[in-house]
Amino acid sequence: MLVQGIIFSNLHDKNISELTRRRTMASVPYACRYRLIDFALSNMVNSGITAINVITHYNYQSLLGHIGSGKDWDLARRSGGIKILSPYMTAFSNDHNQLYNTRLEALKSVNYSLSRFTGDYVVLSDCDVICNIDLNDMISDHIESGADITLAVKRVLLTREVSARSVIIDSDDTGRITDVNAYPTNVTGYRDIDLNILVVGREYLQSVVLDAIAHGYTSFSRDILARGAARRRYRIYRYDGYFATIGSLADYYYHSMELLSSGENRDKLFGIRNRPIYTKVQNSVPAKYSDTARVSNSLVADGCVIEGTVENSILFRGVKVGKGTTVKNSILFQGTFTGENVFLNCVISDKNAIIRDGRTLSGHESLPFFIEKGRMV
Repeated sequence: MLVQGIIFSNLHDKNISELTRRRTMASVPYACRYRLIDFALSNMVNSGITAINVITHYNYQSLLGHIGSGKDWDLARRSGGIKILSPYMTAFSNDHNQLYNTRLEALKSVNYSLSRFTGDYVVLSDCDVICNIDLNDMISDHIESGADITLAVKRVLLTREVSARSVIIDSDDTGRITDVNAYPTNVTGYRDIDLNILVVGREYLQSVVLDAIAHGYTSFSRDILARGAARRRYRIYRYDGYFATIGSLADYYYHSMELLSSGENRDKLFGIRNRPIYTKVQNSVPAKYSDTARVSNSLVADGCVIEGTVENSILFRGVKVGKGTTVKNSILFQGTFTGENVFLNCVISDKNAIIRDGRTLSGHESLPFFIEKGRMV
């Protein structure tokens, strides 16, 4: 049995436009040393999927630099391995040959590549959901049930705000999907939401894409799942582990801080035996702490130089914290430089930002202060 993977790198860029102006959603840094695509890639590699296709959109230079040949995920192979599928793969990706906005449009745009797939099954995954899922168990459940499509879902307590950016899945006692409600604004309470991870047979996926091209369908949730729920065998796979979905900059901040406040969540994401999360190896020097450094409850990557105080914060590679500087409840991306006597609270700084001496910057948990890439403050 051969299983191939598809990862969508750009579908949710608009959710955190602050961080995706110059990069894809897939290459957004996360948890001190990772990128969001690392979780989807690792889930597949840990399940023995070694033929993976990443569908790109635009702004994917940093994604290419991060993935490279794929050797850090053991994907530098003559057969299979990782492939980057760029946009405009076909002339009929949509009526006006525009860049796609949905999962189904993305699949239509790479239909030629899909037609050359040889695996028995295909696993599709977005990059906005952070989890450590056993795809082997999900694939086995899909095969045993004889389903056409199996969706990974998670039962959560919905608010109106979360509901408006979620696809709600209703199912019967046997796990068969009975209804699909995409982005409702009036649903609350405990419901199953789609995690944007699914398993489908290769031949059925190819027929779905060809049918979508013929009929002009654009939405996988509304045009495929909702339309076919009554007559096709669509099933759920309930995932019970840790997950986080990134729907806004506030979500990104909240879930990043969640890793600091809960060791249990970190263990469920990074501490599962035989299912590590892989990322690009940088081989940087260790972090350096001076005599004046004070660090507590923080994640600090290699290559950092700490001369001030760091509390409840996440520092990526090569961050410099100057003397007399206090960094609290903040996320500083790679290469961020803070001068002396700086105070930062609830701040997210993109790569290579510079905060000069004596600056005081503060946001709030619901609205963190954001500094653009390469910006001097």
